[in-house]
Amino acid sequence: MATAATEGPHGLHESPEAIVVRFAGDSGDGMQLTGGQFTLSTALAGNDLATFPDFPAEIRAPQGTLFGVSAFQINFGSREINTAGDAPDVLVAMNPAALKVNLAALKPGGLIIADTGAFTKRNLDKAHYEANPLEDGSLAKFDVLAFDISEKTIEAVKPYGLGNKDALRSKNMWTLGLALWMFDRPRNPIHDWLKAKFKSKPDIADANIAALDAGHAYGETAELAGPLKQVHVDPVPSEPGLYRTVTGAEAVSLGLVAGAQLAELPMFFGGYPITPASAILHHLARLKEFGVTTFQAEDEIAAVCAAIGASWAGQLGVTSSSGPGIALKTEAIGLGIMTELPLVIVNSQRGGPSTGLPTKTEQSDLYQAVYGRNGDAPMPVIAARSPSDAFEVAIEACRIAVEYMTPVMLLTDGYIANAAEPWKVPDPDTFEPFPATFLDQPNDGENFLPYKRDEKGARPWVKPGTPGLMHRIGGIEKHELTGNIDYSPDNHQRMTDARKDKVEGVVVPDQEVCLGEPSGRLAVVGWGSTFGPIHRAVDNCRRKGLDVSHIHVRHIWPMPKNMGELLRGYEHILVPEMNTGQFKTVLRDQFLVDAQPLTKTSGQPFQIAELEEEIGKYFDGIEDNEGGEVAVNEEQLPNLEAGHDDGTYPDAPFHGDSAVPSGRDTDSEGVNQ
Repeated sequence: MATAATEGPHGLHESPEAIVVRFAGDSGDGMQLTGGQFTLSTALAGNDLATFPDFPAEIRAPQGTLFGVSAFQINFGSREINTAGDAPDVLVAMNPAALKVNLAALKPGGLIIADTGAFTKRNLDKAHYEANPLEDGSLAKFDVLAFDISEKTIEAVKPYGLGNKDALRSKNMWTLGLALWMFDRPRNPIHDWLKAKFKSKPDIADANIAALDAGHAYGETAELAGPLKQVHVDPVPSEPGLYRTVTGAEAVSLGLVAGAQLAELPMFFGGYPITPASAILHHLARLKEFGVTTFQAEDEIAAVCAAIGASWAGQLGVTSSSGPGIALKTEAIGLGIMTELPLVIVNSQRGGPSTGLPTKTEQSDLYQAVYGRNGDAPMPVIAARSPSDAFEVAIEACRIAVEYMTPVMLLTDGYIANAAEPWKVPDPDTFEPFPATFLDQPNDGENFLPYKRDEKGARPWVKPGTPGLMHRIGGIEKHELTGNIDYSPDNHQRMTDARKDKVEGVVVPDQEVCLGEPSGRLAVVGWGSTFGPIHRAVDNCRRKGLDVSHIHVRHIWPMPKNMGELLRGYEHILVPEMNTGQFKTVLRDQFLVDAQPLTKTSGQPFQIAELEEEIGKYFDGIEDNEGGEVAVNEEQLPNLEAGHDDGTYPDAPFHGDSAVPSGRDTDSEGVNQ
């Protein structure tokens, strides 16, 4: 049901169900830090949320340029939030380039907060503005609040003896203070964070706190009778428990550690820095007390080979990269498949090919994951659908790797890796252990057969140096039992079949329908980070009475046994994905269904609105078998009175969640250093 709202000036409301805010500025303006701390305050306020940090690929692009813009978007509300929002309700633009790059995304009637101090002739020229947009009337369809944030920041920190250049580095804290006032957020948690961050530099902490408080006071006391209005968003109803905000990279890291603990194994992580996968190495390096060894190798090949060596030695080997690095690791991954050792490979996908779009999201490594190795080299592939889901998916990857003695690829992407959302910390006792077992005596009478398989098709795991269990290892084809080199045609046929049968025999849960019915007019089938926008779009369409369902696939290879039967229960199948139709091809190949693609390779995730539009095409002019009416699900019709739960209510101005991508900036300079 829509939440009651009290309208204030310019349409801003008390207690809207969802609000989308985007902070944008130069890559040195600290927008990621500002967004991160606003996210912290939002989580503490009890709102559900989803974030999208979007930042340039350049380490430090020329200041004030269009390609140097860094942005952070957050969608928060008093209901369940699935994505970071289609269109911002509020855009904070710290310079002309930030305004120009992000203006097209702002919803009509949205609020622009701009720093006039940065709208100089030089900065306007860099952003290719012929005239100042704050003055020429081009922003007439928006509410505009423009004032000199730069000057007000300098005034706020003047007592601390900072020069103008250093003082302006606190500009993002002033802006954060204004945002905290605008959305009724407490300042104390940010005060505490600043004091902890600058414990050794208390004067710098005090200067930033002064800037934060000045921005907050400006909202409280300034003569802002225009578009600025304080807004309160009620907490979201939630189950009791321990909650924290988590990014996908953090959730993957915690899940890998939990998986190693459930397998009763120490974990070895071999990695090499690459965007957006580097954060996993950073997080795991802080978890040494859980039996985690991290190794930053000299290159991608060394990283994966070290992880394979650790698995050979009796640890759980893990490696991580993005598409270009996975390409470099490919031969070694084949070695892991040939030697049949447990190995977890995390692929945080980004735009390609080659170096491609380092900081933008994509799902274009699916072919690489499922098929992309020389020879017949099958490997299980699973995909996380959200930041918090990555925790359980990482545990599942560890389980399959250990139980079936095989490498496993875990797919995330830039959106999942860097986006944040609230996560209810699970009870460790709810997870079933899968302790690894090591062979310590011959498995065939007095003889040891290193490739004699169990009922799952897995060969025994033997720690090097175990008495009486010496055997060959390597990438050359080996005898089906002894492991000795064997080039014979029949043996290679049997070994190829055995590796294939083992992977295809991996037991995975049956596929469920996330939303809707197990048969009907249309199924929207997704995988990975498309979950949020698909789920919200399908829910909105079902509220209109359309007979549409949402199926989201975690186990990409092998897929659930009931998948074919489930898909054949629908007249139409639509597959949205951020590539040119890779999963659509896999579904057609495996199940001979007429899956239709909906593709996007812009580096930006799907928006809810564009998915709703595409779903609607399957019902425009489609007649049912009875009386020529468009097919609807009558049971959904009564819910229309409640409105859409994406925030598009007739009496509310704030549009709720739709997709925007994720990333993470390298600008840690948003506060005075």
